[in-house]
Amino acid sequence: MHSHFNGLKTAGLFASIFALLLVIGGLVAGATGSSAFIWIFAAIGLATTAYGYWNSDKLAIRAMHAYPVTEAQQPAMHRIVRELSTAAGQPMPALFVSPTQAPNAFATGRNPQHAAVCCTDGILGLLDERELRGVLGHELMHVYNRDILTGSVAAALAGVISSVGQFLAFSSIFGGNDEDRPNPLVMIGTALLAPFAAAIIQMAISRTREYDADEDGARLTGDPLALASALRKLEHGTARAPLAPTPQVQNASHMMIANPFRAADVSRMFATHPPMADRIARLEAMAR
Repeated sequence: MHSHFNGLKTAGLFASIFALLLVIGGLVAGATGSSAFIWIFAAIGLATTAYGYWNSDKLAIRAMHAYPVTEAQQPAMHRIVRELSTAAGQPMPALFVSPTQAPNAFATGRNPQHAAVCCTDGILGLLDERELRGVLGHELMHVYNRDILTGSVAAALAGVISSVGQFLAFSSIFGGNDEDRPNPLVMIGTALLAPFAAAIIQMAISRTREYDADEDGARLTGDPLALASALRKLEHGTARAPLAPTPQVQNASHMMIANPFRAADVSRMFATHPPMADRIARLEAMAR
């Protein structure tokens, strides 16, 4: 059990998003007299999830224009990942470097056998080897904890809720005068608020998984303060060299160890990462 009960928090957040889906599902059934549309939206969501999950490594690598690196090109990165993978009893992932000066790193892939770890040029130039080890331990734990699957399911559920919300908005305007239909004001309100609530829950799940990766990665490396030091540098480094919030990068941003965008571009409510000060404080508490 993690000291901050992050697994229980993730389960609770998933329960919340399922409950939200059931509520709006009931409204759709009331509006149409049939639950068929719920199954249609769910099937679309599942198909989208399966595609994104199966191709998560390719999609994220492509979004960051990353290229594979050999041990001769990045000896320290290869040595650290090999040591940590061996310590965890897991296969060695593919290693990539993204040619951007924005300091960041991410891991992706549907399982440890099909995983990839990517560092940007910026983070390789910013951190010393001890700090880089802390970051790579964090990223490997995202793979070992199956966080790509967790994020894919959360994104799919949020997408289904958004689609149903749009359907509710359409039905409330063009659904006719059926006396059995729910109050149009309730339907419009749900159509507007449900996707908003789903997005907040999805972001909360992502933030919780970051806490787990910090804690588990620090246990893997045995050096919580190395990751804390890296996060402190990344907080200033990403502020100096943020990434542009393009759709492709936004889709991959939740996988990165630090929020890659300017603080002004993402509100705290919709942030995919917990505050750096909180993460650093937890790691320092682990070291004590």
